[in-house]
Amino acid sequence: MTQSTPVAADLFELAPDGVRLVGGRGKSDGRFVFPLPTGALADEFDRVLLGRAGRLWSWTVQRFRPKSPPYAGPPETEPFRAFAVGYVELPGELIVESRLVVDDFAALRLGLPMEAVAAPFVTGPDGSAILTYAFRPVEAAQ
Repeated sequence: MTQSTPVAADLFELAPDGVRLVGGRGKSDGRFVFPLPTGALADEFDRVLLGRAGRLWSWTVQRFRPKSPPYAGPPETEPFRAFAVGYVELPGELIVESRLVVDDFAALRLGLPMEAVAAPFVTGPDGSAILTYAFRPVEAAQ
C-alpha cells in the first residue's frame, strides 16, 4: 500500500469527523488565523482545529499552468488540467483560500456549501501521494 503524506506538517489533519485545517486562535484577542503560525509568533496562538464546513465566498478558475517556481504542481511533462481556487468562509472563524475539488466549474456559486477534504497534490520521489487540503461542494459527498 502506498503511503500518503501531507504537503506540510501541521497544515491539516484527519479528525473523526473528517479533514480539519489546523489554525491558531490568538491568546490575546481570540482572532483565528490559518495556517497556525510558527517561529516567533507561535507563542501568541493556541492550536485549534478549524471547522470543516463553510460556504463559498469567491472563486476563479486557473486555466493555464502557473509560472514555476513558485508553482509546485505536477511536472510540465504531465498535461495541465484547469482547476478552481476560491475562498471558503468558515462561520465564526475566518475565510480561507483553497483549491476547489469540482468537476463542473459551472456548478460553483456564491454561498455554495463546501467541506474540507484531503486531495492529491503531487507524487513523491518514492511514489507516495503528497496530499493537500481542498474544499468540495457538500453535494459531491452524497
